[in-house]
Amino acid sequence: MTTHTITLGGDLTVNRIGYGAMHLTGPGVWGWYPDPDHAVRVLRRAVDLGVTFIDTADSYGPATNEMIIAKALRPYPEDLVISTKGGMLRTGPDDWANHGGPPYIMPLGRPEYLRQQVELSLVRLGLDCIPLYQLHSIDPTVPLADQIGVLAELQRAGKIRHIGMSNQPGVTIDQLAEARRYAEIVSIENLFNIADRADEKTLRHVEQEGVAFIPWFPLGHGDLTGPGSPLTPIAADYGAGPSQLALAWLLHCSPATLLIPGTTDVEHLAENIGAADITLTSNDVAEITRRVEALDIRPWRPVD
Repeated sequence: MTTHTITLGGDLTVNRIGYGAMHLTGPGVWGWYPDPDHAVRVLRRAVDLGVTFIDTADSYGPATNEMIIAKALRPYPEDLVISTKGGMLRTGPDDWANHGGPPYIMPLGRPEYLRQQVELSLVRLGLDCIPLYQLHSIDPTVPLADQIGVLAELQRAGKIRHIGMSNQPGVTIDQLAEARRYAEIVSIENLFNIADRADEKTLRHVEQEGVAFIPWFPLGHGDLTGPGSPLTPIAADYGAGPSQLALAWLLHCSPATLLIPGTTDVEHLAENIGAADITLTSNDVAEITRRVEALDIRPWRPVD
């Protein structure tokens, strides 16, 4: 049996299946979504279905993703937590194409830049205080003390409620420990899914530390779902579709997980949220893990 909610920072309780809004943008996560009215409908339907946590970033669009969220959902429901991120540059719609050549990820963690991005996100989202603000990618050229330190300053100023971290492909245990010297870190956002469990040690660590673990690409960048999904035969044994199985497994593998599956399809949205109704025993989780390992699925992950 798993709980359906998780509490961030001791005071923000959200449902554990949230919504990742990244794909409500143009091709290459660049520009406006081609049908903004549909994007609004998807966001409103997510809230109607019980989503209380929405993940975005200033680099999605850039900026347009935050703006469509505000258009769709302001005034925000009292229980809705908006999480946004900053500290990553964009160069155009092809820079995240994973083509193996530069640029792929371009972090920028200079304090003056992060300060500016927080202020811009506040304006675009129409908020006085961002419930959860995450450093999007750790800049190796800037001391982490400076990157987290400026977010802590903005937290003390009342512009950020809680601070989290993300990274490519994930925040390490050592990076988290260092960051916690400068601020309370309530979440990390790492690449993790049923077929790519490279960060399981980190997951177990934050589980013990009371830090939320937000798997990005929980459906393997789409490699684990859709027609011909390798998970379909396993999912059928549990009365689920492949995306539901992948999400239910994440919910049951640790109480620390907070999921942000993204979709632009209203039917798929309902299916994803329905994963919360699937009950798995610890034996089920172990058996599913064994069967997925035997398939040797290799979903997308960033080029090192």
